[in-house]
Amino acid sequence: MFIVYILQSKKDGTYYTGLTSDLDRRVREHNSGWEEPTKNHRPYKILFTKQFATRIEARKLEIKLKSGYLREIRGDLNKLIKFIG
Repeated sequence: MFIVYILQSKKDGTYYTGLTSDLDRRVREHNSGWEEPTKNHRPYKILFTKQFATRIEARKLEIKLKSGYLREIRGDLNKLIKFIG
């Protein structure tokens, strides 16, 4: 099982999108400062998750979420869920 996730910083509202097979571990890593790109924005809360059977399926969604248009709407969960289906 693979999970695509969006985290939101409780500090400044910024977002981080990622893919993992162990969500609890990844959130702990982000919140501990282990990840360089996210350490200055911690702590994070989980905003969105979606599970996939294969890494290929999950990666496709991760790429879409990191695209320009979806970067703009990822904070609006209603629009995001409608887009993803």
